[in-house]
Amino acid sequence: MSTTTPLLEARDLSKLYRSRRGSVLALDSVSLAVEAGAAVGVVGESGSGKSTLARLLVALEQPSEGCVLYRGERVSGRREKELIEFRRRAQVVFQDPMSSLDPRMRIYDILAEPLRALSVPGDHRERVAALLECVELSPDALKRYPHQFSGGQRQRVAIARALAPSPEVLVADEPVSALDVSVRAQILNLLASLVRDFELTLVLISHDLAVVRHLCSSVAVLYRGHLVEAGPTERIFQSPEHGYTKELLAAVPRARAGRARPL
Repeated sequence: MSTTTPLLEARDLSKLYRSRRGSVLALDSVSLAVEAGAAVGVVGESGSGKSTLARLLVALEQPSEGCVLYRGERVSGRREKELIEFRRRAQVVFQDPMSSLDPRMRIYDILAEPLRALSVPGDHRERVAALLECVELSPDALKRYPHQFSGGQRQRVAIARALAPSPEVLVADEPVSALDVSVRAQILNLLASLVRDFELTLVLISHDLAVVRHLCSSVAVLYRGHLVEAGPTERIFQSPEHGYTKELLAAVPRARAGRARPL
């Protein structure tokens, strides 16, 4: 067992959503430790709590119980102005790039916004140009608006925006599920290369087991808000222990084929 402090850790996270129709327990006492440099896949069907966990990990929402820690220090419950450094170190890429990018802003301003908001020092124009190159978009993209791009190109912009403040952790919440099949592989390959080049720690939220197997060295399985199984990717795929994990693997035959090439 590792004695080092995890880079990012969830401890007994629970999240209860209340509405006029009643209450929904989206997460129930979920614990997850993410070591620096790891690539962790979180899998489960729709409604399993995956996206809720993603939002809690980056402090976009607060847990009903439990806490999130970054480098051993509690993040949950802090005021927004106390989260500035954490915001620089932990970024998120959402499922739908069109809804995560402000349609009224040009691409330059979209990429520069987090640099300004988080008071990142340095030449922002130079940084923005470098980010655009990293995601393989041409310089003339800076003057355009999100609606002028394809879905895959918009997701490249969203990834560049997440990389803008030089984070250590990247949480990718279903980053290719809203894209055409023809461009998914391109975005996944780009994401994998950026994670390696920038030495990022990755938490990948996905319902696609083949994607997780390709990119991640370990897997956590969520079922109805519970963490039912976790471990090295190949162990989970070759010898699943929980019945739900077995059902997931049986439902996606392609996830069984081939060898994993985790980050």
